[in-house]
Amino acid sequence: MAQEYVLSVSQLNFYIKSIIDADRKLYDLYVSGEISNFTRHFRTGHLYFTLKDKSSAIKVVMFSKAADRLRFTPEDGMQVIVRGRVSVFERDGTYQLYAESIEAQSVGELAAALERLKQKLKSEGLFDESRKQPIPRFPKRVGVVTSASSAAIQDILSILERRWPLSEVVFCPVSVEGLKAAEEISNAIKEFNDKKAADVLIVGRGGGSVEELWTFNDERIARAVAASRIPVISAVGHESDYTLIDFVADLRAPTPSAAAELAVPERAELLHRIRLLEQRLKNSVDEIINTKTYRLRLLENKLSSREPTAMIENRIQLIDNLIQRLNKTADIYLSNKQNRLIKNISMLDALSPLKNLQRGYAIAKSEKGKIIKSVSAVKVGDKIDVNLTDGALKCNILEMKEL
Repeated sequence: MAQEYVLSVSQLNFYIKSIIDADRKLYDLYVSGEISNFTRHFRTGHLYFTLKDKSSAIKVVMFSKAADRLRFTPEDGMQVIVRGRVSVFERDGTYQLYAESIEAQSVGELAAALERLKQKLKSEGLFDESRKQPIPRFPKRVGVVTSASSAAIQDILSILERRWPLSEVVFCPVSVEGLKAAEEISNAIKEFNDKKAADVLIVGRGGGSVEELWTFNDERIARAVAASRIPVISAVGHESDYTLIDFVADLRAPTPSAAAELAVPERAELLHRIRLLEQRLKNSVDEIINTKTYRLRLLENKLSSREPTAMIENRIQLIDNLIQRLNKTADIYLSNKQNRLIKNISMLDALSPLKNLQRGYAIAKSEKGKIIKSVSAVKVGDKIDVNLTDGALKCNILEMKEL
């Protein structure tokens, strides 16, 4: 065998590679199959997996530049369509498919993958309401994790400024599409926690297709949200859009704008409430003052009625009343007695001997002053006094006659 016909392995592989690369039919292919042995290189970001069907398999590599444009994270068992070119990896002498893009073969594949992940996280308790944290009512710092080029960040900043300008906004720009997006978002959440840079976090993006929102179904983001010590408000897409972090977040907002409204209070509404509370407080204080004033007056009246001067005056007035009653009673009593005395005097006067004398009768008395009632009490020759109505006579008894 001629020495000039002997090829090295490198020469052979290079030759085969040049033949394959020259075939334009292998330059831009669409190949469908099932992903297996999926690996993402932690340092370079390149993707490596096997694409297989029922009878064959081919190795696939997707470099990080193309991988960053992916709208979802591929996983084992997913049916996909890979667009790329076939070439030879000279070092190993293997031909493989160099992928430029990967699309899910059906929405059902994405949904099935998501459902498997949901059940996994649910079984771990990441969806439990008991682990969700309350959103602080008056946050001093609001963290925002979203794309710097999206309209969502402008809406969020505008609403936060209008509703509650007292809060400081800490913005961390991240990618919201592509394979790097999930890592950037999860790292941003962890960094906020490590630095305690916010009191509440808004994580999300504006609306888009299912594939465009698929980043927020990534397990890394879900676990970062679940592990966050800072309350997280998810704000992905529109009200009808649901992603995995909506189930893990402490609060789900239908839109990024709504998330900003849920994160901070409304200044005007709060001022109105303060005015209402102020009026209620004033009314309550007025009512308390009026009640206390009324009770104070009652106590003053009660105390004034027990004051010594007032008591003395009351006693004096009582004594005056008693004296008046006593005088009135005495007058009545004396008047009655006087009337009875006059009556008795009249009766005595009617029985007085003097009345008999006035009618022409006389009273005879012995020298000793005893009234002579019978002729037997004297004898002839005795001296007697005879009292008349206007004087008395000294008489001698000259003769006596019995009737």
